[in-house]
Amino acid sequence: MSRIGKKPITIPAKVKVEIKGGVINANGPLGALSYKLPAGITAAVENGVLNIKIEDASKEKLLNAVHGTTRANVNNIINGVEKGFSKSLEIIGLGYKAIVAGQKLTIEVGLSHPVILDIPKGLTAAFEIKTNTLEIKGSDKFMVGDFAAKIRNIRPPEPYKGSGIKYVGEYIARKAGKTAATGSK
Repeated sequence: MSRIGKKPITIPAKVKVEIKGGVINANGPLGALSYKLPAGITAAVENGVLNIKIEDASKEKLLNAVHGTTRANVNNIINGVEKGFSKSLEIIGLGYKAIVAGQKLTIEVGLSHPVILDIPKGLTAAFEIKTNTLEIKGSDKFMVGDFAAKIRNIRPPEPYKGSGIKYVGEYIARKAGKTAATGSK
């Protein structure tokens, strides 16, 4: 069995978990999420603890990788409806900025036009002008990460000056620029 898959998931008091027909539904203060269990994997709630198990022991070798992944995904939906997830992006560059207006995000990063994105349902975005950081929040970890990656791909950080959009705390390997020739003939 997978080591991660064996770990029980403790269900917080604020979260309600239901299992119906191979689908796990989690309801909490930040909304509701569901996850469909792969074939051959079952889940059971006992005393406020959720256990993910492989149904057929003869197929254990095939389902080992899926077992750990399933447990991690179920844990993410439970944490998401309780606490939520967030990603912070730094916008670095002269005149680079983002504007959040309702469910629209406008990004100006030195292109000939501003890039306008629709903020997906279930996510929120906030831009801090003083620190030039854009924070994406939501209960679905995949959606938060996917939307943050789409924003970062608009203008990835370049290695010479470091300008562009990067995750907060991301290390950008810097390159030395061109230098003037010191000698002449």
